[in-house]
Amino acid sequence: MIAIANVSGFYGDRLAAAQEIVDAHREGRVHVDVLTGDWLAELTMGLLAKQRERGAGGWASTFVRQMRDVLGDCLDAGILVVANAGGLDPAGCAAEIAAIDERAVVAWVGGDDVTDQVRALAPGQATHFETGEPIPDTPLVANAYLGCRGIVAALEAGANVVVTGRVTDAAVVVGPAAWRHGWGPDDLDALAGAVAAGHVIECGAQATGGNFSFVGELDGTEHVGFPVAEIAADGSAVITKAAGTGGAVTVETVTAQLLYEVDGPRYLTPDVVARLDTITLTTEGPDRVRMTGTRGEPPPATVKVGAVVPAGWHNEMTFVLTGLDVEEKAELALAALWAGVPGGRGAFDRVETRLLRADRPDPARMTDAVALLTVAVAGSKETVGRLSRAAVETALAGYPGFFATAPPGPGSAASVFWPILLPAADLPQLVGLGDRTWTVPPPAPDRTNADDRVRADPENERRVRCVGSSESAVRSVPLGRLVGARSGDKGGNATLGLWARDDAAHAWLASWWDDEHVAWLLGEDAAGCPLRLWALPELRAVGVTVVGFLGRGVADNLALDAQAKGLGEFVRARHVDVPEELLR
Repeated sequence: MIAIANVSGFYGDRLAAAQEIVDAHREGRVHVDVLTGDWLAELTMGLLAKQRERGAGGWASTFVRQMRDVLGDCLDAGILVVANAGGLDPAGCAAEIAAIDERAVVAWVGGDDVTDQVRALAPGQATHFETGEPIPDTPLVANAYLGCRGIVAALEAGANVVVTGRVTDAAVVVGPAAWRHGWGPDDLDALAGAVAAGHVIECGAQATGGNFSFVGELDGTEHVGFPVAEIAADGSAVITKAAGTGGAVTVETVTAQLLYEVDGPRYLTPDVVARLDTITLTTEGPDRVRMTGTRGEPPPATVKVGAVVPAGWHNEMTFVLTGLDVEEKAELALAALWAGVPGGRGAFDRVETRLLRADRPDPARMTDAVALLTVAVAGSKETVGRLSRAAVETALAGYPGFFATAPPGPGSAASVFWPILLPAADLPQLVGLGDRTWTVPPPAPDRTNADDRVRADPENERRVRCVGSSESAVRSVPLGRLVGARSGDKGGNATLGLWARDDAAHAWLASWWDDEHVAWLLGEDAAGCPLRLWALPELRAVGVTVVGFLGRGVADNLALDAQAKGLGEFVRARHVDVPEELLR
């Protein structure tokens, strides 16, 4: 068994997490062999590119800060560190870590930077793998989502710290497990089990009660503990956390994270395709959930590449409307705003306005009397800057009670994440340790599985639609009375997974999970978006990928919820007719 602890789910996560877990290990409240974490989201690579332009380094500075706190303790305790925090410069980040403690043997793993290769592609070769559109501009950076083999090689060479560039989120967990247990590229079921465990813990506290649908059911959620995956030689795993930390590890918290940002039963990585529809979850004890049965298939012949492409500039302004006549005040605010911009509303490439009503009749306090009018625009740097100037000029000449939530700014540069596919065989990993560097070839792919886009399994979808529904009396209640949800983003798509709390509720949910009902459930915002439905019956779960729901992705999206984080809770709030027998 190898125990791998997560200490970061994104660039900006809890700085104290590493220290908390190392302290818990020292105090005997949890056993840890490896510290790991995920610092790289789709949005992060663009942020690191801007950071590097400012001369601040192309890596996650928070990781270096955490290592200054705990690296000595890790080396004393024999705890390894494996992290993707190297971002755009893993060698530079590794040098920073090596300077902290002379006992650190720090390796770096690269090969993911394919910026030059993508820039050199003909337009028809750099198409968006979802839409087929040609890449719109020269990418700032382009990085391939590589696998675990470079990490395995670094650990085999004696590294006690491994810093990677862009690898898959689960690779930082799969790598140490494959090294410890001696798995080769053909140990598909074991690798798939580690991928599933890595997927569960990659987002940190989301596996231990963070963002959990059933608010108030778990204790200590004001400061949730971070997860640990204990991975056995056969790839099965136990998800747990340190004793005495907040939140909980239950079948439902693990289920929720298994559903996060997936696009169907087949979870593709460069190391293995993990079959999420074969996983069985069982409670082994308090805060201990065992994952077994994950099946693996050979990896695809292609690797996803995330190119970060310039996408103009964005700006946003939120006006506060107070008291009576909110809709009339909103109209006046917009009319005055567009009158102050040369060319009016049409001067911008894109405009989104939204009016959020928090006002009530006969308010007892100011907070009961306000509504928020947000105006978001996209265009050139000069154009979006005009929004702020025009807004300020309406301060004394616009609607009564004018004020804003924040002073207007000049706007900010935007980028778009553009996913393309490149042949896996062309993308070896590069490993550096001391004065030595060497390449590690990728696993042999499955040539029959060359498409990195996961599609719903037709047989799986058939099972969903054939489950019978109840004939009993019904009552209209929020869907969330019976199901939990987890939602998120994958480029321009939104992903949504729902799980039922018992077998009867799952049978009812599955009985109507079809295009018509799901489109209604998603509401007006998803109108016209293609839907890809899927199901994981072993987890009592169903899901959908809403294609194009987020436009061109979080970094170039003017919507209120640009990453679809709240989509699941919106769906849970929708009222549906539920059989009375399920509400007892």
